[in-house]
Amino acid sequence: MAEPHKATRVAELSRTTRETDILLRVDLDGTGKAEVRTGLAFFDHMLDQLARHGGFDITLRCSGDLEVDPHHTVEDCGRLLGRAFDQALGRREGIRRMGHALVPMDEALAQVAIDISGRGFCAADVEGAGSDGAGLPPSLVAHFLESFAAEARLTLHARVLAGRNDHHRAEAVFKALARALSDAVSLDPRRAGSVPTTKGTLTD
Repeated sequence: MAEPHKATRVAELSRTTRETDILLRVDLDGTGKAEVRTGLAFFDHMLDQLARHGGFDITLRCSGDLEVDPHHTVEDCGRLLGRAFDQALGRREGIRRMGHALVPMDEALAQVAIDISGRGFCAADVEGAGSDGAGLPPSLVAHFLESFAAEARLTLHARVLAGRNDHHRAEAVFKALARALSDAVSLDPRRAGSVPTTKGTLTD
């Protein structure tokens, strides 16, 4: 007997402005493969962590106005990634909806909690997480999270609880984001066909 058809949770998007030109494909049920080129080495490394530890397949190509600064590239990639997650989730039937993770990276420790609520909100206390020398200043980690949460229409709380090394602090944040997202978007067989809310919808 043939296996029943499994709906794919994939989004393919593009966005071109005077500041950035982005092509993106996201598969929520992937194996953690990442092909990311943004022109910002440290940002690429962090998005690779997001894919690898979340079990998402992410292909992202971005050409941005890095001669100005990294801001537009990081913001627009965050926005389009959020939009892709929102689109790939569809009606959100059967998802766990909420997820959280507490992740260490040597001396650093980060905590992320997610609720795929249909409402974009971000509270990010991630001071010092980033890498100025490799293109992701600490101020832009919080801005990436804010941009992602707004377009993914989810609630995101992120905190760095410990750490001295900025690289380690950032990596702990992105790994925690990956694990929390993986839990939140995962399918719960007990909720097959139903949307986890008393409102009846998480998309309006």
